[in-house]
Formats: sequence, structure tokens, C-alpha cells
Amino acid sequence: MPKRMYSVAAHWDDKARVFYSESDIIGLHIEASTLDEFEAVMMDVAPGLVMANHVSKAELATTAPEDLIPAILWQRPPGKAA
Repeated sequence: MPKRMYSVAAHWDDKARVFYSESDIIGLHIEASTLDEFEAVMMDVAPGLVMANHVSKAELATTAPEDLIPAILWQRPPGKAA
């Protein structure tokens, strides 16, 4: 069974003036001008990308749905409280 915990960190690019993602979720690439926008995109697409890119068809067929739910550890940049 593959791991079920993934991480997403937001970093600020001062030159581009966007927050960008660093993650172990295959296919997740986020750029957003605000942390709220970043978080909204992440919450919208990250779980689907985990299911599409980290879970096999065999696991989908043989694993209880509650065991497929990923945990996503979300890290805001230092000094950027929720």
C-alpha cells in the first residue's frame, strides 16, 4: 500500500510575486498571488491528483474507501499565519 501522507509547502517568489508549491504529490504545481488562492487551488486539486497518480486501479478495487483518503500536510511560509 502506498503512503497516504503527502506534503505541500508554499514558498514566495519575490521576483515573480507569487507563491509557488513544493510537494511530493505528482503533478501538483501551484502558482498564486495570495495564500488564500494558493490554499483554495491546493484543496481543490491535491486530493484528486493523489488518487490519479499515487493509487493503482488494483488498490481502488481492493481497499476500503476510508483507507484511501490521503492526509495532506500543508505548510504556510514562515511568518504567514492562517
